[in-house]
Amino acid sequence: MESKNGNLSLRERIRLIPSQPGVYRFLNKEGVVIYIGKAKNLRSRISQYFQSGESPSPRTRVMVSKIAGLEHTVVENEEDALLLENNLIKEYMPRYNVMLKDGKSYPWICVKKSEPFPRVFITRRKIKDGSLYFGPYSMVNQAHNLIELISNLYYLRDCKLDLSPDKIKSSNYRPCLKYHIGKCKAPCIGKISEEEYNSQIEKIISILKGDTSSLIKDFREEMNRASVKLKFEEAQSYKEKLDLLENYNSKSVIVNQNITNVDIFSLVFDSNMAFGNYIRIVKGSIVQSLNREMKLGIEESRENLLSLFITDTYSNSGDNKGEIIVPFMPDLSYLKNRTYIPKRGDKLTLLNLSLKNALTLKREWLKQEEVLRPEEHISKKLEMVSKDLGMDRLPFHIECFDNSNIQGKYAVAACVVFKNGKPSKQDYRHFNIKRVVGANDFASMKEVISRRYHRIISEKGEIPQLVVVDGGRGQLNFAYEALKELGLESQIKLIGIAKRLEELIIPGDPVPLFLDKNSATLKLIMQMRDEAHRFGITHHRSKRSKGQIESELRTIPGIGSKSEEKLLKVFKSVAAIKKASQDELTKVVGPKCGAAIKSHFGKV
Repeated sequence: MESKNGNLSLRERIRLIPSQPGVYRFLNKEGVVIYIGKAKNLRSRISQYFQSGESPSPRTRVMVSKIAGLEHTVVENEEDALLLENNLIKEYMPRYNVMLKDGKSYPWICVKKSEPFPRVFITRRKIKDGSLYFGPYSMVNQAHNLIELISNLYYLRDCKLDLSPDKIKSSNYRPCLKYHIGKCKAPCIGKISEEEYNSQIEKIISILKGDTSSLIKDFREEMNRASVKLKFEEAQSYKEKLDLLENYNSKSVIVNQNITNVDIFSLVFDSNMAFGNYIRIVKGSIVQSLNREMKLGIEESRENLLSLFITDTYSNSGDNKGEIIVPFMPDLSYLKNRTYIPKRGDKLTLLNLSLKNALTLKREWLKQEEVLRPEEHISKKLEMVSKDLGMDRLPFHIECFDNSNIQGKYAVAACVVFKNGKPSKQDYRHFNIKRVVGANDFASMKEVISRRYHRIISEKGEIPQLVVVDGGRGQLNFAYEALKELGLESQIKLIGIAKRLEELIIPGDPVPLFLDKNSATLKLIMQMRDEAHRFGITHHRSKRSKGQIESELRTIPGIGSKSEEKLLKVFKSVAAIKKASQDELTKVVGPKCGAAIKSHFGKV
């Protein structure tokens, strides 16, 4: 039952909508469908969009403001609602709905059962003509490998001739090259009966469904039978086919062969995209694998997205009515009695494999976005950082600080700068700690922050939107004091990153912020922290090495800073000073110091 109620106001229409399961469609003033949703109770669900007490997301508020009309369709149950919703989304492509990448772009393997002597081939068009379709295959080579296996095992035609009995009798067909090279039995001239040909087709269907064990058994029996009858060429032919089938089977078997008739669905998410992987297992072998990209719509929970993914896959590939393995439960009650979240064993291995494929798809998509739309990619990345850290603007300019010292000696600090999410190495800075005595990371951090931004203010330079300090609560609090003294605490978002659990610390908030290990925000902050550590440790090693040279000369009685400076200016290094003669040393620092240096290095 479908209803539009075009002559009533929107609120009047809502009051007349039944409290039954169904699908609703929102239209704008031009009559274009902008959103399609499903509901267990149509009236209750639609009313929620127009209740003043609700606090929907900004995108939902924009969508609601554009609603000028609605339509609804009542169905029998929740399963029918989801199927109808999925079909209508594909038909209308509403702006605010989840969009699944069109499965038509993936290849299928078609068994053309609608014609005599059926052909088996790869196609990207699925036509309802009685043919059997297997797939879709997200990897084209997987489909081609199956077709190659089938063509090596069986004698199939690939011509498009009309091979009805009358046509074969009346037409003077001639066998093609495939017949002459032993790849086809020439049904076009009656060299193989339709019954014998169709028995091949049934075995091919078994391969496409993933059941190869019975075929392996049949080939082995035929090989042994031919061998007993001393038909060695025929036996060799069966052996070669048996080897092909066993080789294919060994490559596809990944778990215990007792695991059969199992479907695995997994989803991973980005800011406005979801990435899904589907694997079908029959007798421990992968018989089908599919990746899907989903552009997220409004108000889509991960449970609803998983339900949509499962329903859409089954509408294309068919439901095998077996066990479903998922990382979390979908929101479909009719699936829950056969849906499981594995905790251990082979089924958990399968789920992890599916998640790995979904993550790979996500990484490929992100790399593609970065190459094709770099500005949009950077903007999304910074929007995510801003959202995660509760900022009111995008952090186009970020700076990160790290301290280094050994028991208070050779204390240095490093500042690395990222602009538009990427390192800006010409803006990196080193600092020698001048005002702090001893090992005091807190005071050193305050000194560096104070010196850095005091100079930027005096030179009217660019103040960053975000500052990251490598360290815990102590370093963060001293850095915040420095910003307050400069009057920058409201202009700069300050956070600390603690190494132990990669937790983010915010001034004034006693509870650390924990982000997902795979989040773009945490990855960027960790990248900056590691870069600041690398840049700082390089400077620290240089200063420490120079300090060790200076300290070795200073241990010689009578050698002070001025003598040390003269010696290094002339000889360039301590190694050269060691090799110099006493006369050469005397010319630089006098006879007394020259003799002392020669005596010292002679003892060493």
